[in-house]
Amino acid sequence: MDTTRLDKPRTPAVQGGRMPLREHLRELRNRLAKVLLLVFLGTAVGWHLHPWIITELTGPSCHLPGLHGIAPATPACPNGLMVMQGVMTPLTFTFKVALAAGVVISSPFWSYQLWAFAAPGLHRHEKRYALGFVAAAVPLFLSGAGLAYWVFPQALRILLGFTPGAFSNSLQGDQFLDFFIRMILVFGISFEMPLLLVLLNFTGVVSAGSLLARWRTLVMLIFVFSALATPTGDPLTMMVLAVPMTALFALSLAVIVWRDRVRARRAGQAALSPDEASPLDLTPSRTEVPARSGD
Repeated sequence: MDTTRLDKPRTPAVQGGRMPLREHLRELRNRLAKVLLLVFLGTAVGWHLHPWIITELTGPSCHLPGLHGIAPATPACPNGLMVMQGVMTPLTFTFKVALAAGVVISSPFWSYQLWAFAAPGLHRHEKRYALGFVAAAVPLFLSGAGLAYWVFPQALRILLGFTPGAFSNSLQGDQFLDFFIRMILVFGISFEMPLLLVLLNFTGVVSAGSLLARWRTLVMLIFVFSALATPTGDPLTMMVLAVPMTALFALSLAVIVWRDRVRARRAGQAALSPDEASPLDLTPSRTEVPARSGD
């Protein structure tokens, strides 16, 4: 019986890339607690900044020309589109704004906590790839969110432009915020899809050949997804989402093609390694018998 293991104390450290289930769950609990604390601190900062954040959220929509709501015109909202109803609505609206801001403000820190939880189970090359994907995911999401922030007032102008002249319109504060956050999430997550294709290629799930054979179908699916996923549903918002997604898809496809070519080149070099003897061809070949002179 091997008693060497009995003499060693049990530690929660990772041994050979593995961790006991109990320690794994404890690590997950600790990481989630840190994530909640970070989001809480970010929400506190968001609560302090909520007047400026609300002005930035509603400003582009409140200054749309040719639109008039039922609320009285104010310097912050000249067209009177924004209204609130109910005693608790201002508090819940402010809390939602602070919470959304807290998630965004603390995103680098809680992203690191999630990365630190997953990193011990990865190999060295997988850590390098995963860290690169995380670094690329943040600017892609922010680019999609910025595009949504730009197109959102234009989409409202198109949709509210169908209001008959005999009517006025209004935007409930909580509905406006939910609508805006959904728009941000749709655009931000959509900009991550090309990165997901590259990740699937790096893990060997999809190849460049399969994507090149179906690129027309995939582009059509991008436009269908854009039409269904955008909260507004108008053609302008659909095109604003579909065109950058198509460009990102083309860029990811170029990366995948380059990656597969490099992989094939390395495989060919490994097959023709100078340190390895080439296999002998022992197949008997047919020889010609020379004709005798004088025959």
